[in-house]
Amino acid sequence: MIIAGEASGDLHGAHLVRAMRGLNPDLEFFGIGGDSLRRAGVDVRVDNSQMAVVGISEAISKINLLYRVLRLAKQDLKKIRPALLILIDFPDFNLRVAAAAKKLGVPVMYYISPQVWAWRTARVKKIKKLVDHMVVIFPFEADFYREWNVPVTFAGHPLLDSMRLEGSQEKSEELGGEGVLIGLLPGSRNEEVSRLLPTMVGVAEILSERIDAIRFAIPVASSVSERVVETIVQGSTARFLIVSERLRDVLDEAKLVITASGTVTLEAAIAGTPMIVVYKLSPFSYWLAKRMVRVKHIGLANLVAEKPVVPELIQHEASAEQIAEQAIKMIKDERGLAQIRLELRGVAERLGAPGASKRAAEVALSLLSNN
Repeated sequence: MIIAGEASGDLHGAHLVRAMRGLNPDLEFFGIGGDSLRRAGVDVRVDNSQMAVVGISEAISKINLLYRVLRLAKQDLKKIRPALLILIDFPDFNLRVAAAAKKLGVPVMYYISPQVWAWRTARVKKIKKLVDHMVVIFPFEADFYREWNVPVTFAGHPLLDSMRLEGSQEKSEELGGEGVLIGLLPGSRNEEVSRLLPTMVGVAEILSERIDAIRFAIPVASSVSERVVETIVQGSTARFLIVSERLRDVLDEAKLVITASGTVTLEAAIAGTPMIVVYKLSPFSYWLAKRMVRVKHIGLANLVAEKPVVPELIQHEASAEQIAEQAIKMIKDERGLAQIRLELRGVAERLGAPGASKRAAEVALSLLSNN
């Protein structure tokens, strides 16, 4: 049984499933996920497209749905009794499923750790009790779990595999054109896009007034409604190109991207694309996060580098005017952009070597063998 509550987990889970089947073709999978897990041959019993949330207040609005899905997951565990439960991130939901699995004697592997090193550190005690083995994607996570005596393996980051395998084989001419290309990456959820893209459109309009022939590309994730994007962009005076699932093409061609905080900052780092990280939460979620988060940086690229390689503009600082001013400074500073690209290469190297999915699959197969 495999559970991936969000789009990024769905993608990484699909690579893991394929790697596990490469080691044992007789394995069968079911669980919660999206299109990527379906294409990998998983019997997806609940689609995760409606489950993803951003922040505490957004989670409250979906609590009834999440509890219904939790009941179904527990019923499947009891009825089917899988040989292994694989959980991918999504901790508030997945740790409840892990507790049910523990009662039934089903071993649990957690792939892609909750950010217990950043906030709600006390959850590590629950993880130690409920999870048989953690498989983590950042080196500092392995150090954290070893301090707590939790069985852990650093597999490396699966993006190193997925970006290599899924990069476009050929470029479409529609990304070509004159002038500077700026990528706008407002997130992988409709709620994120609705919160961030209007500000990014404002940035695009300011930059269009001050830089000749500038154009903007918005790669739309499969988990985001293209209609939401088109509605927000409609009527703007800036030049926009909306493309479906062409993130790597945009990262390769853009001089700079303005991006939501999240896994996409690592994708930009691996591609070597300079970025400005921006993020906004609801007022309540931001108020709560300020009091609970214990890390110095919000962008994963900066967290891995353990220093501010790229600028971060969060909440009130993430205004169209301030983002545009930062973007203009960076666009005009070729030497500074070159230094950022060099620093991002170091970030990519810290993520480990390719083959993360296979290493995670080997841990899963060892748990199956022990069971």
